[in-house]
Amino acid sequence: MEEVHACPKCQSNYTYQDGALWVCPECGHEWVPGSASENSEEGTLDVNGVPLFDGDSVIIIKDLKVKGSKKAIKQGTKVKSIRLIEDTGDGHDIDCKIDGFGAMKLKSEFVKKG
Repeated sequence: MEEVHACPKCQSNYTYQDGALWVCPECGHEWVPGSASENSEEGTLDVNGVPLFDGDSVIIIKDLKVKGSKKAIKQGTKVKSIRLIEDTGDGHDIDCKIDGFGAMKLKSEFVKKG
């Protein structure tokens, strides 16, 4: 009988093995059994649950209005070399520079790793 690993993110028991990874069909989380991501909180995740790290590139998944500007950041805009910051309570946990807008803080729920 195959050993079942509960999902470290949502605790679901409906996980399955795909190669070296375990996958949760309920939340979409993927992990390697025994890794740090299985045993601890992963930190900042993108909209798909993929961990983000300093220096990663991300893609904006929806048009974002910018306070004080007439134009919005368009869906599909690629942002290079992000820096993760502590969430100060307003949900913004990514610091970056966006061409045409300058220094900006983003919420990880509006980006995907790219």
